[in-house]
Formats: sequence, structure tokens, C-alpha cells
Amino acid sequence: MSNKDVLKGESRDGYVKIDRYNEDKIEAVAAHYKDILGQLGENPAREGLLKTPERVAKALQYLTHGYDLKPDEILKSAMFEEDYSQMVVVKDIEVYSMCEHHMLPFFGKAHIAYIPNGHIVGLSKIPRVVDAFARRLQVQERLTNEIRDCIQNTLSPMGVAVVIECRHLCMSMRGVQKQNSVTTTSAFTGTFLSNDKTRAEFLRLITASLD
Repeated sequence: MSNKDVLKGESRDGYVKIDRYNEDKIEAVAAHYKDILGQLGENPAREGLLKTPERVAKALQYLTHGYDLKPDEILKSAMFEEDYSQMVVVKDIEVYSMCEHHMLPFFGKAHIAYIPNGHIVGLSKIPRVVDAFARRLQVQERLTNEIRDCIQNTLSPMGVAVVIECRHLCMSMRGVQKQNSVTTTSAFTGTFLSNDKTRAEFLRLITASLD
């Protein structure tokens, strides 16, 4: 952490939330948002907006903190040799990201599977990889491919499958304004790409209920 980065904690009922902010970046981004508020016809000096530029700057820095993360290193930190060659599925991973075209959120679920080839990874690392890529300005198609490629290139499994389902506020709040539209993207490698039965099993598993 550089001397320009500040850690701030807020305690509530024993829970401490830690945020990391770069003061120089916050100041620079906030100055631009103060001008933007004026250009939109607002008064940046009124009480309700006095701290809005700083709040937006902090929010954006948090929402894009994935640029500072190395997803492959996240996986490498919990790789283990294991003689297991059946499908490993982690589904219903929450996804929160920002559309790079309008800087509006899109959010939903990611479902990921891989078939080990000598190495497995700690299950908590897969959602962290999703978050590392999602916390950037994104398009859903690229996000899907980046997650797939990171797992494939780092673990060298027999195959990787990624399906992401998201709602995009750039569609719900503007443009065609289709509030209930869901966008689904998928990406496969190895056995999931070449074997219809394996791919079908993955799709069955991610839609199945535990009840």
C-alpha cells in the first residue's frame, strides 16, 4: 500500500468494513464530478450534494478495484495436487459489474465448472476470480471469456465451462427499457467444448434444485 492509499474501517455490531482509497485519485475524480453536477443543471454547493462528488469518486474506485487484482495469482494461492477427475461446479456466484459503454451496473449470477487434470483449487477462489474481473469496466461477453481463460491457463484442467446470466441497467433504465430482460453468455474449453454429454451435464447441474 502506498502512502497515498488510506485504509478506513467502520465498526457495526462487531463487523469492521475495510475500504482502501487512493486520496489523490479521489480528489481528482471528485473534482470532475463537481463540474458534471453543474453541467447537469444542479447546484454542487447545496447541502445534499456537497459531499456527493467525493462519495461518487470513492464508489467508483471500489467498483473498479479489480484493476489492482491479479486473478491468476488468486488461483495459484490455493492450488493443490489431487487425483480427482470429475466435474467441479460452483454455481450462483453473485456478479456485480459496470457496463463500459454507459457506466451503468449489470448484475446477476455466474456458474462455473472445471474438470481437474492433476490440480484442484480452493473453492472460495473461484468467486474471487469472478469478482476480480467483474470489478472493472466490462462487457458481459468479455467477462465470460476472461474468467474461462484464467481458469484454463492457470489450472490446465481438462475443460472449463462458464455461464453468466445478468440484468443490464443500460437496457432497463434507458434505450429499449425492457425491465425483465436477462442476457446469458457462455464460454467453454476442452471436454465441455468437444463432448455434448459433458456440456449437457453441466447445464443440467446449474439448473437443478437441491430440494
